[in-house]
Amino acid sequence: MTTTLAFNPKATRFLDTAYDEEVSLRRTQGRQVRALAGFAAVGGSRRSVTEEVALRFSVSRNQAALLLEVSCALVSRLPNTLAALDKGDIDLFKASKVSQLTREVSDEVAAQVDAFMAKRLAARDPAAIRGSVSYAVEKYDPDGFRERAEKKRERRHISLEHEDETMSTLSGFLPSELASSIYASISRIARTRRAQDKTRTLDQHRADVFAERLLAEDGHGKPRAHIHVYVDFLTLTGARNDPATLAGYGPIPDWLVREIASDPGSTWSRLITDPATGQILEAGAGTYRPPASLARLIRARDRECTHPGCHRPAEFSEIDHITTWARDGKTDHHNCHGACKTHNLLKEEPGWTAAPTGNGGMTITTPTGHTYHATPEPLHEPRPEPEDDTPPF
Repeated sequence: MTTTLAFNPKATRFLDTAYDEEVSLRRTQGRQVRALAGFAAVGGSRRSVTEEVALRFSVSRNQAALLLEVSCALVSRLPNTLAALDKGDIDLFKASKVSQLTREVSDEVAAQVDAFMAKRLAARDPAAIRGSVSYAVEKYDPDGFRERAEKKRERRHISLEHEDETMSTLSGFLPSELASSIYASISRIARTRRAQDKTRTLDQHRADVFAERLLAEDGHGKPRAHIHVYVDFLTLTGARNDPATLAGYGPIPDWLVREIASDPGSTWSRLITDPATGQILEAGAGTYRPPASLARLIRARDRECTHPGCHRPAEFSEIDHITTWARDGKTDHHNCHGACKTHNLLKEEPGWTAAPTGNGGMTITTPTGHTYHATPEPLHEPRPEPEDDTPPF
């Protein structure tokens, strides 16, 4: 039975003080951003300004250039994001996710994205913010997004960086759906090997499979793996151009989804959603272990670990109860959710509790008494019912 710690006011004061200082730092960053943008406007050429900031701040030129770029973008094109920084809702790193993904769009599109993000910044982690910004850029500038995506696909490459103690990093800059498929395929083989050979970790097995495949020049056929792409049926047919979601990566454009769907090797699963909420319709069971149909529904609904700030894809996570089976937790879509192993074990730590709020959502309470809410993102935006009997085609 899990031991629950008594409320610890001293620990709470420490955490609250640290958070208050974090908010103060964020507001200071807002003032710093305005000062840097002002300096960039009157300090001389771009090169001179960058080098002077690098010297004054004792940072690299690239770091100085990025800091100036973000500062100028926030002041000149992203007032809502800057306001969130001024209020302490976000820090500069999170603000940079908005500026970096809008650096190549027009001022008009940047303003639309900034307005879209106004209520999607506070209390969100950087990866979630980046995903929302990417979605908005695709939504408001689909043609420009496609043009930039095509140019980046032309720049695909692999790179080698030598590290310390006889190790090196070999990486590939690849189209997201291809990289995701490669990783999923390697992980599937690695998990099989790990079950038979415990002398190597799962990561070591992944690395070994990766090396074996690249070194086998004669090859053994084309490896295929199942990747998860969530797409609205209307987008799939071309009636809409809303972005879809590639599990573990984030939003991808409608044209790429249709390319993936047209591949003869693609497989399909039908998911029925509630048009008013965008959530998958319910399914249930009365046993401890979730049946295959319920597990498929939960993985499709959650897409990733439901713990705030964790984005491990649901297909690599566990399906478990929010309220435990031992405490009469039901095995249904309301009380079951996807959670990575780390966050699944977190509920066993003293002082941590989670309570279901329906349809996979939950309220987490920490040992210091703070609460956090998590709800699976809908598969699509809520759609109003048509005013007449005409189908919404």
